Amino acid sequence: MRNATAIFAALLGTVLAAFAPAYTSAADQNHTPSIDSNAVTGSRDAGPSEVRDLQLSRGGTVRVLYAAPTSARAALVMLPGGTGKVGIGDEGNLDHDENFVVRTRAQWLKRGYALILPDALDGQNMRGQRSSPEFADLVGDLVRFAHSRVTGPVFLLGTSQGTIAAMNGASQLSRDQIAGVVLTESISRPGRKSRETVFDAMPNRVEVPALLVANRDSRCRVAPAKDAHRIADAMTHASEVKVLYVRGGDLDSRDCGSRSPHGYWGIEKDVVSAITAWLDAHR
Repeated sequence: MRNATAIFAALLGTVLAAFAPAYTSAADQNHTPSIDSNAVTGSRDAGPSEVRDLQLSRGGTVRVLYAAPTSARAALVMLPGGTGKVGIGDEGNLDHDENFVVRTRAQWLKRGYALILPDALDGQNMRGQRSSPEFADLVGDLVRFAHSRVTGPVFLLGTSQGTIAAMNGASQLSRDQIAGVVLTESISRPGRKSRETVFDAMPNRVEVPALLVANRDSRCRVAPAKDAHRIADAMTHASEVKVLYVRGGDLDSRDCGSRSPHGYWGIEKDVVSAITAWLDAHR
């Protein structure tokens, strides 16, 4: 386990660097649960929360958990990694809540951000499907739902396999629809479970500001930190691209698992703070 002071110092420098030019390139079924320890863990700033089976523009539905602080200043469409299965119950309880964008939801609420968290379509494994036109449309549907709930700007935030979905959605959405996209631990190399990467999701078509977060201490071979600038180079039409390197995290799972440096295990609060600084600057 890393020395806590060293981790804090390294991440403090990273947060400050977020503002430096690190990189620059030219009829639905509705449920309304109360917020409990499973739906939004420990947030005293939480306001309305609901579970909705959202009608999709291509047909069918996707289950969504929506949670918001009392007065939301912006919204985050959260795109989890792995298979995409969260297991959202009718009352907002989650079967799988270890993924970075899932387990940190209380921290985003505390910082004034509403959350839109989708489950996997029909309980399917989403690996290999996130760069498809159909998935881009799904992300667009989530963004429209976000705008129906929040008057402020909407951002996409994907982690690990979810970065493919975030890149795909951002490649199809304009600045009028989303204010930016955040990619954390981007999948840049084909793996054993899926050959799909962010490069399959047309990064050259993204026009909105982008933040890429990469942990130098991650040992996940399909998302190496050294590929972050290669991804940024591919986003040739984005109005701005920043690469933010972090360090630290504990390993309590496989290298690409949630409980690892790849999943920011143990350094969540610092990483959320660094991302929030970028989001606040682009609202």
